[in-house]
Amino acid sequence: MSQIHLLSPRLANQIAAGEVVERPASVVKELLENSLDAGATRLEIDVEQAGIKLIRIRDDGDGIEKDDLPLALSRHATSKIHELEDLEAVASLGFRGEALASISSVSRLTLTSRRLASEHAWQVQTEGREMSAQLSPAAHPQGTTVEMRDLFFNTPARRKFLKTENTEFKHLEEIVKRLALSRFDVAFQLKNNGRIIHQLKPALQKAEQERRVAAVCGPAFVEQSLHVDMNAEASGLSLKGWIGLPTFSRSQADLQYFFVNGRMIRDKLVTHAVRQAYADVLFHGRHPAYVLYLELDPSLVDVNVHPTKHEVRFREGRLVHDFIFRSIHRVIGDVRPDAASVPALQELASAAAPVEQQFNQHYMPLHQSREVSGVNEQLASYGQLHQNRSFSSPSSSSDGYSGRGSLSQAPAVDASEIPPLGYATAQLHGIYIVAQNREGMVLVDMHAAHERIVYERLKQACETEGVRSQPLLVPVSVALSAREADAAEEFDSMFKKLGFELARMGEETVVIRQIPVTLAKANVEQLLRDVLSDMLMFGSSRRLEEHMNELLATMACHGAVRANRQLTIPEMNGLLRDMEATERSGQCNHGRPTWTQLSLTELDKLFMRGQ
Repeated sequence: MSQIHLLSPRLANQIAAGEVVERPASVVKELLENSLDAGATRLEIDVEQAGIKLIRIRDDGDGIEKDDLPLALSRHATSKIHELEDLEAVASLGFRGEALASISSVSRLTLTSRRLASEHAWQVQTEGREMSAQLSPAAHPQGTTVEMRDLFFNTPARRKFLKTENTEFKHLEEIVKRLALSRFDVAFQLKNNGRIIHQLKPALQKAEQERRVAAVCGPAFVEQSLHVDMNAEASGLSLKGWIGLPTFSRSQADLQYFFVNGRMIRDKLVTHAVRQAYADVLFHGRHPAYVLYLELDPSLVDVNVHPTKHEVRFREGRLVHDFIFRSIHRVIGDVRPDAASVPALQELASAAAPVEQQFNQHYMPLHQSREVSGVNEQLASYGQLHQNRSFSSPSSSSDGYSGRGSLSQAPAVDASEIPPLGYATAQLHGIYIVAQNREGMVLVDMHAAHERIVYERLKQACETEGVRSQPLLVPVSVALSAREADAAEEFDSMFKKLGFELARMGEETVVIRQIPVTLAKANVEQLLRDVLSDMLMFGSSRRLEEHMNELLATMACHGAVRANRQLTIPEMNGLLRDMEATERSGQCNHGRPTWTQLSLTELDKLFMRGQ
């Protein structure tokens, strides 16, 4: 083995560049973050050949002092932290002091800057050879311009790993999009080969911010998204932004932007929390879309995890996970036809109380191992309740239905009292309910809608009555690691709340003595292992609740009204009113939509009316 020796500054910087500078997009990210930390309000990004030939970034920030310019290109030189306490509560995007040194080691770099109080600007150049910086005066307005040419010109092996120009530019454009979403108060301009690709003005008002989100994520996302604005004063957490409706799901996780204190991150804990919040409403194999901003005390998050700063570590991971889950779950739970502007709905809701009572009488208690029953009685109660109300069609027959697929006369009611889903006029092929509201026509999948209604009521009843447990005739002994057994002992109170009784019988052995009735046929040993795995990774787990919910969803599916079941007009109207009062009624238990709206304008276009 050869003797130990110190690496040259150039080689050390090129090794560091292997972690920081992967492609032109990495260079743009590091330089833009420096500009934002310098207080820039306008950023101009000009690239050629997707940044391989040229990257020029100009800002109007604070600028750099003349004497600091050569030092700015040195390794581990920064103005953002001074001591260990600063590192434990980083409030800036950059702090490691490696970016400029790494970039200058693999390219020809020119840095020009001027402070507000300076008479003129100064420029420093380096070409990645001996790392000697050349300082000279220059003409430049307040701010800084960084010009990087010929990326990897002195490391041809790394240049071979770059993809096509089109691919590299897509990566670079994605970086600009992320930072544009992180700072609405900053203007961004991106040019490629002299052509303007993005021109984003500052967005201070909510409407302007939504326009920027639409420019980055597409107008369809904004049109089909929900606004999130949650605060937890006790823990100092805040979550804001937009989440896509469950029906606006993606085949890939390509429209997911999450920012922590303005920093774009990709974190398993965050992804897991969001995924769980969408568990009941997302179609199998689909991914949610979101643009979310989490604000918390910088001391509660460690950003010094990886040189690229994409990963973070939360000091209170379980607290953050639960807050994100609860916030998104609550917003999704409120998705239903908008009833805020309909005065008559309060009267309808109070009149529907007897239906609720009759419904609960017809359904079996959850702790009994029987399928949901009482569909016929519930629908009959709809008819009794709504038969004489104003939205019952005066032309319908005594049973309120005039034959399969036939149409009834639209109810004559005051337009101001029409509920969001309107009033039923017919049943189509025994599958769909045709209704009329203010905007036009509503089509409802009656089985999917009723399935969601029954499912939400079963969950509510389960929470109210609690989880019924049964002791095992032969307790199940489970061999675990010592770490997993410790977690089972630590979270014993949570397991008891969910109907489990566990006992630790050794350093690596846990015995299951009691389980919930609803999980009598489940593989409880594997379920326990999965739950403990989640707890060790994320600080919490909802696998038990999800497993129980799967059983409740099956019961709701069997108990919901089936296709080809002929409903009367009052029964259909009763179902519509229940949809308006039920959480997540826009999707069935499997994530499929339960209803859709066709406006009069859309209908007119179909038939070319007015053209």
